[in-house]
Amino acid sequence: MPTVRADALEGHLERTLAPLYVIHGDEPLLSLEAQDAIRTHARKGGCSEREVYTVERGFDWSALAHAAAGMSLFADRKLIELRIPGGKPGTEGAAAITAYCANLVEENVTLVSLPRLSRADQQSAWFQALSARAVLVDVFPIEVSRLPQWIAARLRRQGQSATPDALEFLADAVEGNMLAAHQEIQKLGLLQGKGQLDFEQVRGAVMDVSRHDVYQLAEAMIGGDRGRALRVIESLRGEGEAPAGIVWVLAEELRAVWLVASAVARGRSPNDALREARVFGPARQQGVSRAARRLDGERLGQALHRAAHCERVVKGVAQGNAWEEITLLALAL
Repeated sequence: MPTVRADALEGHLERTLAPLYVIHGDEPLLSLEAQDAIRTHARKGGCSEREVYTVERGFDWSALAHAAAGMSLFADRKLIELRIPGGKPGTEGAAAITAYCANLVEENVTLVSLPRLSRADQQSAWFQALSARAVLVDVFPIEVSRLPQWIAARLRRQGQSATPDALEFLADAVEGNMLAAHQEIQKLGLLQGKGQLDFEQVRGAVMDVSRHDVYQLAEAMIGGDRGRALRVIESLRGEGEAPAGIVWVLAEELRAVWLVASAVARGRSPNDALREARVFGPARQQGVSRAARRLDGERLGQALHRAAHCERVVKGVAQGNAWEEITLLALAL
């Protein structure tokens, strides 16, 4: 039977409803969405009764065979769900699954959900029996390179689009966490209207107020704006912002400036250097570019060394006052 990508499952279900589906993988959001889609189409297809079996210690595997044999009293078809969260059915379970597939009742719809299995487990007799009869839906994390396109497709569903730099920023912000990406996309749907979103709209929605202030501090630091940096630090301290998060943002901004300056020194164009350093958004690109031109390698190296010391202080590895170290770091340029 075929393997269907998670993003192509809805189209498959619109055309046909197979008697057996296997959801396999380690991306929780995509797994839940795939299961919901199959349930929805199973109900549309006449499966008004649903039976759910979760394999835990002491699970009675005979229940699976009884579920297939006993037709519903109220409907011609039913949905049977078998969840194996550990991915290991055991000897008895392997035999029961193999027998179930050999005697598959095609009037019903069976949905088996599994975590990501090792290559050896995928070669097992029970999984091969499932694969021979089932539509296999792999739910693996989206590759980093494809994440902006995935986000763009999700935004289109709610009548929105975003500029390329905004998509790249959002992909970086969620760090490959699909559930976090889903939540941020929903937030954009609630906070912003339909249509195209620019970089500042996306960043403003993703970052809460205190996070935005942290980025203002980073801008002041690389811009050499001593007065603004001190004002923002006092604001963050008064709001109780965690020093660890501040240090991380400042260190990342310093690293971006250093990467851009180094790349340009090697002969890369400024635009290529910014893209390779993953610096997005016109305002941030302008600030990082200016800092890269203004500061020499020795000054940047010293600032990065101070950032590393500041991180050790924040973590309690080195002695010092966290807020004093943050102030020295912010004024280092």
